[in-house]
Amino acid sequence: MKVATLALGLLVALTGFASGQAPEAGRSTLPPSVTRFVNNHAESLIQFRAVRHLEATNTRFKKHGWMDVVTELSPDSGFTFHVTAEGGSEYIRRKVLRPILEGEQEIVARGEARRSALTLDNYEMLREEPAETGLVRLFVTPKREERTLIDGTLLITEGDADLVRVTGRLAKNPSFWTKRVDIVRTYGRIAGIRVPLSIESVAQVRIAGPSAMTMTYRYDMVNGRTVTHEETTGD
Repeated sequence: MKVATLALGLLVALTGFASGQAPEAGRSTLPPSVTRFVNNHAESLIQFRAVRHLEATNTRFKKHGWMDVVTELSPDSGFTFHVTAEGGSEYIRRKVLRPILEGEQEIVARGEARRSALTLDNYEMLREEPAETGLVRLFVTPKREERTLIDGTLLITEGDADLVRVTGRLAKNPSFWTKRVDIVRTYGRIAGIRVPLSIESVAQVRIAGPSAMTMTYRYDMVNGRTVTHEETTGD
């Protein structure tokens, strides 16, 4: 079964999605909401401690596995993780869930997060449209066919251009065995910092069929500040 290829496609969901300043050339041609988004200088997430719950399922082969993991990011030690509980399919845990965490660790160690960040270096952002109340939808097209970039849309707040949700498909399939990977990632504000709250992904895998993964975050510390229980769900 090739459900393990799901892990390769999910690395995109773990690589920051930071916004960045628009280059001077062509800035005036950008839609207003795009300009606000790429010039959003809100404080970045540089340090955290969070408990994550990961699950992955392949219905065709009736495989399901889960993990509870303490994850930490710091400027000194990079990204580390410790599995506190796990169950279900050993194959799913060993070939899908653990490689997701190991991949994130490698991306951070290599300093490669900016290659998948939501910046004008990596994406065309030429169209916007109104979304639900108080939100704007931005359409993003990758400038390169890479499996860590997404072809899809962003939801941002209308006023301060905070990122709320990323929805799309990987610009490049992670392997021959994976025909497509669709991802939804949601964000919220905790301790004043915009952070990822959840990831959902479905990979269409040859022979194995649809393979789904979810990951949720519960933060204990963000940028050096201890998070209270009331703050853990975002706003």
